[in-house]
Order: sequence, then structure tokens, then C-alpha cells
Amino acid sequence: MNNTMLKVLVVAPHPDDETLGCGGTILKHNDLNHEVHWISVTNISDDEWSEFKVKSRQKEIKKIAKMYNFKTFSNLDFTAARLDSVPMVDIVSKISELVQEIQPNIVYVNNYNDVHTDHQVVFKAVISATKNFRQPSVSRILMYETLSETEFHPAFSGESFNPNVFVDITDFFSQKCQIMKQYEGEVMESPHPRSIDTIEALAKYRGSRIGEKYAEAFQLIYEKI
Repeated sequence: MNNTMLKVLVVAPHPDDETLGCGGTILKHNDLNHEVHWISVTNISDDEWSEFKVKSRQKEIKKIAKMYNFKTFSNLDFTAARLDSVPMVDIVSKISELVQEIQPNIVYVNNYNDVHTDHQVVFKAVISATKNFRQPSVSRILMYETLSETEFHPAFSGESFNPNVFVDITDFFSQKCQIMKQYEGEVMESPHPRSIDTIEALAKYRGSRIGEKYAEAFQLIYEKI
């Protein structure tokens, strides 16, 4: 990373995926005065959750967006866990409109083969919406890993998450954890994958790969130099 002004887009299937996958990297982009935008594709519905829970989640999301100091935040409001029932063209269209408005240079998206079907749909939609002949501003696309989703996919040959880009987040790890804790009901007790202990263990493991205390790992999908 450098101090050149960059526009960064983070796409999350659900609120909290952005923090689990690249929260420290988002904070690092902010520290470098890069312009960071957030798209959350799904939302919880009052058809399945109480009105109190829905309102509480919206307050959480607004607070977290402020803590990250995102330039813009867009919630596409598709119903969580039902993306596979939505026509792909509708999802691609909404993401494409925002990518066209933002004109990002770097895009972060979840791993293509996460266990959750919503994640698989979002990855396909983002890749479709960022084809270079449609969005020439995009020069780099990186997949992030999401605890409780990425590691649960069976490690079949060629289908596992294979990171080849590592970001030192040592200076931002504590802040990442504080933001994650704002998601009430999402942070669990150890040894759950979304416990702070496990988040730290993964960050330490990824950090060891590059000789730093904490890191986040990504798999490079596309780069234009």
C-alpha cells in the first residue's frame, strides 16, 4: 500500500463479513487517506426477526460505518440467506450501478467458495459487475476469508482459499476487534470461529507468514499494472 489516493470498495454479503475478512485492511486504507466505500448486500427482514432486532441491527450498522469512516455505505437490502432465490441480473445490476458511481481502483470481495450460498452469489455478482470493459477503473480485485464460512468448505483440490497477498494489520488489530464487538449476537465465546480468540489466532497465523504480529490474507483474482 502507498499514500497515492485510491478508491477502495469493500463488498460484504452480510454486515460483519467486512470486519472478519478485511477490517484491519480497511482501517489501514483509511490511515493512508484512501477513499473507502462499503456495500452490504443483504439485511435481516422483519418477516423473520422482531422489529426490535431489525432496528437494533440498523443502529449497529450505522455505528460501524461511522467507526470505519466510510466515504459511502450502501445496503442493498436483499433478504439474508435467500440470495439464491433472487434473479442474478437484479443483484448484478444494483452492484454495477454503485461501482459505476464509485469508480473504485481496488475491490475486496468474499472468497468465491465459502460455504454460505449468499457468499457464492455475491462473489459471482461482483465479478460480473467489475469486468474490465464495463469498469476500467478497477485495477485490482482481492478475495478475503471469512471465519465460519471460508474454512468450512472441504479442501478439495483447487477449491480451497489460497492466499497470496498479506497485509500487516498489527497497528489496527485492536481496533478491528473493537469494531467486531459492536455486532451483538455475532461474536461468540471461544472456541467458536467468530470468537475474538479465533480472530486473533488467524491474524497471528497470517502474520507469521510475513514476519509480522498480525495480518489479513487475500487471494488475488485480478491485477492490472
